[in-house]
Amino acid sequence: MGLPFRKKKDMPSGLWMKCRSAACGKMVYRKQVEERLGVCPECGFHEKISAARRAEITLDPDSFKPLGEEVLPKDVLEFIDREPYGQKIAQAQKKTGRSEAALVGAGEIKGIRVVFGSLDFGFFGGSMGQVVGERVTSAVEKAVEEELPLILFSSSGGARMQEGALSLMQMAKTSAAIARLKRNPLSPYISVLTDPTTGGVTASFAALGDLILAEPGALIGFAGPRVIQTTLRTDLPEGFQRAEFLLDRGFIDRIVPRTEMRDELARILEYCLN
Repeated sequence: MGLPFRKKKDMPSGLWMKCRSAACGKMVYRKQVEERLGVCPECGFHEKISAARRAEITLDPDSFKPLGEEVLPKDVLEFIDREPYGQKIAQAQKKTGRSEAALVGAGEIKGIRVVFGSLDFGFFGGSMGQVVGERVTSAVEKAVEEELPLILFSSSGGARMQEGALSLMQMAKTSAAIARLKRNPLSPYISVLTDPTTGGVTASFAALGDLILAEPGALIGFAGPRVIQTTLRTDLPEGFQRAEFLLDRGFIDRIVPRTEMRDELARILEYCLN
């Protein structure tokens, strides 16, 4: 009589994930990706991360004090496409556990006090509506009032169409706030562009940093490359609108991998404030 077959042990689910980069697509150990802060160990592709995770990996532990959380979205225009805008807001809040796409507040980076802000692409594509504009502006005003450095991480599909002109007005509002900030040399503004940074966010506060950093491979622009290519009816250069392309042309100052971002920000702040 032959020996009975042993039952193969079930492999725990969730141990592996597929890199989302079209150029890679390899199966990678999820724990390795997490240890590298959402960066593929095979190709260096930077996964999108939430605003809360961004604050966690950038700021000193237990130093973050949120600002503007009482400002909440409203469906002022009573906008309806396939479903009411108010219903979509509720769905986004449930999905992300956040009240809006912008997380701002005060914190510290290696003991240096800063005002920090990050957009969350998981909430309406990080789009800028009234609340995002108000929270970003409140962050800028906090930096002005307390003479603190300002660091804003952008990850956005642009202005939020469901809020119409009220959304577009945030471009002027945030830009005017940044102009007030720049009158104070003790409050340097570092803008960090992540994938993607597009539309009205690119055309306003994201492009106004005293120093503009970007994560590797980030898509950065106003209109997307497909829209531009269709409109102009021409082929675009290789790497068009990617961080590396824009670095070569002087739009951004430096590309910094996510695993080095916290150290680089601290180094820049020490240089600016001493």
